Amino acid sequence: MPEGISLEESEKMLIVRALEKTAGNQTQAARLLKITRDTLKLLDDMVETMHQAHGQGLAAPQVGISQRIAIVEVPKSDDIVGSGVLYTLINPEVIKQSEETWEHQEGCLSIPGWRGDVARPYRIVVRALDREGNRIKYEVEGHVARAFLHEIDHLDGVLYIDKLVSPDRVWRVKEEATEDLE
Repeated sequence: MPEGISLEESEKMLIVRALEKTAGNQTQAARLLKITRDTLKLLDDMVETMHQAHGQGLAAPQVGISQRIAIVEVPKSDDIVGSGVLYTLINPEVIKQSEETWEHQEGCLSIPGWRGDVARPYRIVVRALDREGNRIKYEVEGHVARAFLHEIDHLDGVLYIDKLVSPDRVWRVKEEATEDLE
């Protein structure tokens, strides 16, 4: 196991905790060539792991699988368009993003106990495959767009701390405040 990585066991899977860049977290994940039963099992396990960890998203590299697979589920809120939906992103590609950006705090299951301000496009269009292998285009905005981009960054070997608006815009949070992380 590379130096700087510790593992915390979830009932079904392991979330790789990366407190600094490591070989497993700074490389681009490989495109998935075929959706198999193993792929579907991985997706189901990722959903369970994300829910158990109170996350809003999870990328396959976070559980030690270097494939371009991610899931996103922003908790249901009347104020957030697209919330309450479980999105599956296989081989996602951002094909359009707004010039309009917004800053907001982000956290990550791979960096527990920390939050930081990140500026991201407010609206994006992402092309991906769903769990059945159908090509799909998602047009999302706000918190859902932020969660998509956060997880796609994981697939590209990028962590939110690499995109902080400023090094002094990161802070420690208590463990109970780390729920609902990307």
